[in-house]
Amino acid sequence: MSSTTWAWLVLLFPLLGTILIGLGFRSIPAKAAGVIGTLAVGLAFACGVVAVVSLLGESPEARHHASSLWDYASAAGLDIKLGIYVDPLSLFMVLVVTGVSTLIHLYSVGYMQSDRGYHRFFSYLNFFVFSMLLLVLAGNFVLLIVGWAFVGFTSYALISFWYQRKTATAAGMKAFVVNVVGDIGLVLAAFLIFQQLGTFEYGEVFAKAPTVFHTNQWTVVAICLLLLLGAFAKSAQLPLHTWLPDAMEGPTPVSSLIHAATMVTAGVYLIARTHVLFELAPTAADIAAFGGLATLLVAATIALVMTDLKRAIAYSTMSQIGYMIIGVSIGAYSAGMFHLMTHAFFKALLFMAAGSIISAMANNQNIDDMRGFGKAMRFTSIAMLCGSLALAAFPGTDGFFSKDEILAYATDRGGMYLIFTVLGYFGALLTAIYTFRLVFRILPGRPCKEAQELIDTGHLAHGTPRNPATGEEEDTDVGFPGPEHHIAEQTPSMMVAMAVLSFLALFAGLIQVPGVDDAVTKFLEPTFAGSPLAAIVPSTAEAWFGLAIGGVIALAGIGIAYWAYVLRPEVPGKLIERFGWLHTFLYNKWYFDELIDLLVVRPALAIGRFASRSFERFVVDGLVTGTRETVGEAGALVRGLQNGFVRSYALLLLVGFAGLALYFLISSS
Repeated sequence: MSSTTWAWLVLLFPLLGTILIGLGFRSIPAKAAGVIGTLAVGLAFACGVVAVVSLLGESPEARHHASSLWDYASAAGLDIKLGIYVDPLSLFMVLVVTGVSTLIHLYSVGYMQSDRGYHRFFSYLNFFVFSMLLLVLAGNFVLLIVGWAFVGFTSYALISFWYQRKTATAAGMKAFVVNVVGDIGLVLAAFLIFQQLGTFEYGEVFAKAPTVFHTNQWTVVAICLLLLLGAFAKSAQLPLHTWLPDAMEGPTPVSSLIHAATMVTAGVYLIARTHVLFELAPTAADIAAFGGLATLLVAATIALVMTDLKRAIAYSTMSQIGYMIIGVSIGAYSAGMFHLMTHAFFKALLFMAAGSIISAMANNQNIDDMRGFGKAMRFTSIAMLCGSLALAAFPGTDGFFSKDEILAYATDRGGMYLIFTVLGYFGALLTAIYTFRLVFRILPGRPCKEAQELIDTGHLAHGTPRNPATGEEEDTDVGFPGPEHHIAEQTPSMMVAMAVLSFLALFAGLIQVPGVDDAVTKFLEPTFAGSPLAAIVPSTAEAWFGLAIGGVIALAGIGIAYWAYVLRPEVPGKLIERFGWLHTFLYNKWYFDELIDLLVVRPALAIGRFASRSFERFVVDGLVTGTRETVGEAGALVRGLQNGFVRSYALLLLVGFAGLALYFLISSS
C-alpha cells in the first residue's frame, strides 16, 4: 500500500476508537475502554511508521503526495477536496503525536481507573488525537480549519472534564474563547489566500505564491499575520497565552497531552507548513520570532515563582514553545521541529511525574507542602529527574541538542538575529533554575507527612477531597475526580509509559548530533528543499561551540538552584522579602489577566449592555414586538370573519367582486 493509504488509516483508528467507546459505554467494561482507546492510537502510530518507511522508499523530490476521498464542495470556481497531504513534515508530526499520545493513553489507563467518567475520558482522548491528526494531515486550508476547530472543541471538553468544578468549566470556556479568536484569524487568512490564489490546496498555494506575491507585499503580510493570530492562540504565545495555565484544571493526562506533543505545537506546525508564505513576508516572520522570544522570557520569569506544580510546568511549556516559534520563524525549520519532538518527550514525562506526586499528596499541588519524595517514590523521582535534566538542557540529553541547535542557527544568520542567541541563552539559564527549583524542593529533604506515610506504610495519603485551586470540598461523584489515587510505583501501566519517556528524554537527542548525524534534518529536507533559509547550516565547529556555551549555562543554572534551595534555603525568602514588589508582579503573571480584563473583557461587556439598553430594546425589540402585535391583530380580525355562516362568506365574495369591478372601471377610464 502507498504512504497515503497508511495515512488514511492513521486517521481512521482514533476515530473508530472514539465512536466505539462513545456508543458502547453502557456495555463495554471500563478496563476495555482504556484498552480500546490505547490500542486505537497505538495502531495509528504503527500505520504512521509504515507510512514513513513507504515514503523513504521514494526519491526525495517525490516525497509529497495529495490524496482525496471525494470533492467536498465544487461550484463557481470553488474546489474543496476532502483530502490529505503526505510529506515528511506531516508524517513527522504524525509520529510525534501518535507516539506520545499512545504513552499518555497507557498512563491514563492506570491514573484514571477510579473515575466514573472513565469511558467518556477515553472517548474524548481518542477524538482529540483524531482532531490533531486531521490538522497535521489536512491537504488544504479548509480541512486544516476543520481540524483546528475540532482540537479547540475537544480541548474544551477535556479541560472541563471534571465539570462539577466551577474552576474547570471556567478554564475550559476560557481556552475555547481564546482559541476561537485564533480561529477567526485562520479563517480570514484562508479567504485571502483563495481570493488571491484561487485555491485552498497546499500544493497549488505554495506553487503559485512566489509568482503572485512579491516580498513584503501587504496582502501576503496580512495573510501571515492572520495565520499568526491562529498560531499564537493555539500555541499560547503572548498575548493569547492566558488560557494555558488555567488548562491545568483538567486531569493530569490531559495536561500532558495538550502541553506536550499536540495542541500547543499546532502553531509551530502551521508556521512550518506555510513557510513559503512567511519567507515572502519577512516582516511577519520577524514579528513571529520576537513574539516567541517575548513569550520565552515572560513565561520563564513566572515559572521562577509559581508554587502550583502543574502550572509551573505549564509555564515552562509556554517558554519552550517560544524557542520553537523562534526556530521556524527565522528559518531554522528542522531545528524547531527537532525541539518540538524532544520537548514532547520530556514535557509529557514531567507532567506524568507531577501527576504521580500530586496523587501521593492527595491532590495537593502546592510545592511548598512537598518534600522528601526522592526517598518515598524512587521511580517517580528518577523519571522526574530525567525529564528535568532534558528540560534544563543538561549536556547529552535531548533538550541539550535540540534547543541549542536553534540558537546556533540564529548565531550563524547573524545581524539582528544575534538578539535571539543572547536572550535565548538567558532564557536557558532561567529554565535550568526554575526546573531544578522544583526538583530540589520536592525530591530531597525531610519527608513531608504524605511522603512519610508512603515510606512507613506504603499507603497513599487520603483526606477530604478538595479543589486544588480553591480549597473547596468536593465529593467523588460524577463530574469530580475519582475517590482513589494512583502512583507510578503501584501502577504498571503508568510505570511503563514513564520508563519509555525517560529513556527518550535522555537519549533521543542522539539522532541529531552535530558532525555525527542529522537524521531529522535529512528526513525533513524534501519539505524545505526550495527554501534559501533552510540552506543556511551552521558549521560543525560553530554548532559545538554553541553546545559548549549552552552546557555551561545549564550547569550554572542547576548550580544556582542547588545553592538557593539546598545549601542556602533561606535565600529565596530573603529575596522575596527584599524584592516583594517584583515577586508579587511575577506571581500575578505580569497582570496579563487583569490587563486583558481591563482592555478587552470590560469594554466588550459595556458595549453589550449599551446595545441591550438602547439599540436592541428600542429597535430590535420594538420592531419584533410591533410586528408581532400587527400580525396578532390581523389574525384576530380574520378569525372574527371566519364565523361559519354562509351569508357572511357570500357577502365577502360580493364585496370582493365589487372591489375588482371598481378597480377595472377606474383603470380603464
